[in-house]
Amino acid sequence: MPLKLAIVGRPNVGKSTLFNRLAGKKLAIVDDQPGVTRDRRYASGNLGDLELELIDTAGFEDVADESLEARMRAQTELAIEEADLSLFIYDAREGVTPLDEVFAALLRRRGKPVIIAANKAEGKAGQSGIGEAYKLGLGEPIPISGEHGEGMAELYAAMLAAVPEELYTGDEDDEDKPIRLAIVGRPNAGKSTLINRLIGEQRLLTGPEAGITRDSISVDWVWGDKKVRLVDTAGLRKKAKVQEKLEKLSTQDTIRAITFAEVVVLVMDATHPFEIQDLQIADLTEREGRALVFVLAKWDLIEDQAATLAAFREHAERMLPQVRGAPVVALSGETGSGVNKLMPAVLKIHKDWSTKVKTRDLNDWLQMAMQRHPPPAVSGRRVKPKYMAQTKARPPTFVLFSSRADQMPDHYRRYLINSLRESFDLPGVPLRITIKSGANPYADGEAKGHSGRGKREFERREREEERIRASRNTVKKSKRLAEEAAAKAAIEAGLPDPREAKPVKKKATPKAAPATAPVEGAAAAEPGKAAVKSVKKLGPKVQKKVSTTPSYKVGAKSAGGKAAAPRRPTAGSRTVRGNTGPAKKR
Repeated sequence: MPLKLAIVGRPNVGKSTLFNRLAGKKLAIVDDQPGVTRDRRYASGNLGDLELELIDTAGFEDVADESLEARMRAQTELAIEEADLSLFIYDAREGVTPLDEVFAALLRRRGKPVIIAANKAEGKAGQSGIGEAYKLGLGEPIPISGEHGEGMAELYAAMLAAVPEELYTGDEDDEDKPIRLAIVGRPNAGKSTLINRLIGEQRLLTGPEAGITRDSISVDWVWGDKKVRLVDTAGLRKKAKVQEKLEKLSTQDTIRAITFAEVVVLVMDATHPFEIQDLQIADLTEREGRALVFVLAKWDLIEDQAATLAAFREHAERMLPQVRGAPVVALSGETGSGVNKLMPAVLKIHKDWSTKVKTRDLNDWLQMAMQRHPPPAVSGRRVKPKYMAQTKARPPTFVLFSSRADQMPDHYRRYLINSLRESFDLPGVPLRITIKSGANPYADGEAKGHSGRGKREFERREREEERIRASRNTVKKSKRLAEEAAAKAAIEAGLPDPREAKPVKKKATPKAAPATAPVEGAAAAEPGKAAVKSVKKLGPKVQKKVSTTPSYKVGAKSAGGKAAAPRRPTAGSRTVRGNTGPAKKR
């Protein structure tokens, strides 16, 4: 089994930094401000091949009144009693302070193994304070750096020498994973009080002050035969009100706890529930795909409890239709009334959250839902759902194959989700439905299909287009090579490069157009034919510039007739662009 190690010391000496180093991830909030850590925080870690169960504690304060610092000191003393080994941290750059001496005397009286470590010992600045630790009577100090990872080998050797081997050896039984249950809500809603009432001890700091909890604290607990990991989180305020860096870090830690939870318990003050922040937290939980349980704390302050509870449920279904049917538990963490109803509701929704539905039952339900409410027609064509299956659970996720899936309206998707939740008894569980359509081999882009006959036709067309492109490239390459060979031969024979001797085509200008040589013989007697021949010689691009006479008039004159005025084409006539002559008689 792992060695239980408590990291203790006065405030702002680097306990949480070393805790994160041994845990291998940034779990505890670290800041230059002293007194960031307040509750005990547990995590699994290792140092070499030594498995550790780490306990991060609050900074030790020499007070014994009813203040918050005194309650933090009580939590630290409980961690020392629980641990197999205490790691006493002091700041090597500041040296040993009077508060360090008071804490060292407390550790000596406990009679448990203690290792003293001089943190922040990197560089010359930390060398002066290492030798001062001998006067504490806790043995030789170990210079380390929790930020840069220095001195970890010496710390590993000191741990092996400080405790007997049987404390950290032995096989641990493989057990079922606990249900991860996150307790979230606004500040001072009663989250820590509820957890203390559930586990039956003062595990977490509580008090009238708002914002006592800063880190997300995990507490392992057993309810009946079920293992539960309770996670107490910092209160979430509106984003506009979060200005300090420390509160931003606490908010990020709470959101991370929601992401990794399985069931989220939203604790609200029963005297003013469902404020805007409560709705935002519930919406975040649904978007993350977590099961949700509403808890009305401080229920002992409500007079008309039955009417308040009914109004709350109606308000919840109206404001949060995406989690319709989520369980609502009214309780009081201070008196304990109604607390016994919480865990049955949690286990029920956790079971629904892990539900797997048979494919046949899904498709039978789909046909029934379509008969009750047929899919709508979009642009005159009806959307036709065909097949449905579940792809995963936690949360239940389904895929629906349908024609024209991208055009299915959102209101029909919501109808399917609500009907699915009602038919399979999944109240309050976030459901996911992904709609896909069959493959279309003739569509563009990502919608191209690759199945059956359409796939073969698509591949055949692709091969034909590739062959045509390759043929064109081969012809161009052959032509280019031939030109290069001819140029090389001409240069070797002393002739000019034929590629440079090619005549440059001059564009015809309006001035050069009238200078057309007269045609002798019969052509001179027929000006219409001469004009047509001159147009053909110069090309169609300069046709309008050569002669201002319309082409159909030119044709009429060449036939010996009189130039007729343009007229509209009659029915059955063929009109060619650029030659709008009179229609032929049939």
